[in-house]
Amino acid sequence: MRQALPEYPWDAMRPYAARAAEHPEGALNLSIGSPVDPTPRAVREALASATDAHAYPATAGSSALREAIAEWFGRRRGVAVDADAVLPTVGSKELVALLPFLLGIGAGEAVVFPSVAYPSYAMGAALVGADAIASDDPGSWPEHTKLIWINSPSNPDGRVLDIDALRAAVERARELGAVIAGDECYAEFGWDAPWDQRSIPSILDPRVVGNDHRGVLSVYSLSKQSNLAGYRAAFLAGDSELVARLLTVRKHAGLMLPAPVQAAMLAALADESHVEEQRARYRERRDMLRPALEAAGFAIDGSEAGLYLWATRGTDAWDAVAQFAELGIVVGPGHFYGDRSPQHVRLALTAPDADIAAAAVRIRASAPTAG
Repeated sequence: MRQALPEYPWDAMRPYAARAAEHPEGALNLSIGSPVDPTPRAVREALASATDAHAYPATAGSSALREAIAEWFGRRRGVAVDADAVLPTVGSKELVALLPFLLGIGAGEAVVFPSVAYPSYAMGAALVGADAIASDDPGSWPEHTKLIWINSPSNPDGRVLDIDALRAAVERARELGAVIAGDECYAEFGWDAPWDQRSIPSILDPRVVGNDHRGVLSVYSLSKQSNLAGYRAAFLAGDSELVARLLTVRKHAGLMLPAPVQAAMLAALADESHVEEQRARYRERRDMLRPALEAAGFAIDGSEAGLYLWATRGTDAWDAVAQFAELGIVVGPGHFYGDRSPQHVRLALTAPDADIAAAAVRIRASAPTAG
């Protein structure tokens, strides 16, 4: 019998959110990475023009969308894929949670994911009764592993895996006969050297896999770079035989991306200017928030890329969450991201400029004064 699923972790934040709401200047929510900036006008117009969507959309996506995704991989990720080796998905979270099911993984088999990780990887294993194993060391991945998740840049800690680390992971996956999937949805947001000047590598990078995509998938989302979280617009690419297998299962399951959303994705993939604008917004917010945290005695670990600051003052994360709540600021506890981050909190850059600025002021004001 499968174990009962755990409670949704964010429900535990209710008392802290309530305490933050009592702040005389109002609460500032930096806990959830939900975009607040406008969806690009061209994307909205493309969606509106495609609303006469009377026919069922193809699960595989339109040929135009598949070609656009393949072209985008070559242009932005340095990866050559064929249009028949890509597949749109209804956001990336459903894919993360459902991929073990789509692959036919079950009891007695294992799903591996990073030791500090977004909880949906473990939930995907739980949904099919598979073993959920948090491990960053390819040498420790067990023989019964059938799916490995790599997340680079990582949520929550912003860690980036270089070419050597990605290659080692792929080689071990192939030794095990396991599928390996790279969750890469923050790849456009590199901040610290060398990723401020160099593209963050994909798991499908030819320096990692050569020309052999066997058993390898790259997963990407437009939620963050294009502010399309509400559209549920994502896609995967890689091993063409594996993509075909996933397509068949998704057809049976009715997992189809709405036609207007496909049209919106075409517009988003064709335009890079809005991505540059969004990157600049996040950089400005990061440049406001990070120094304030450091002034208040927090160390920022990792965080060289992505949309979060991973901060610690060496105390239990729940104590830090409570301290932030006293400032009227809601943050995410490291406990939500595995057993190996009990003293960290995650602060999202996906809040309005005014809220980030106000949070920085409150945090600086809380800094201990010199004796």
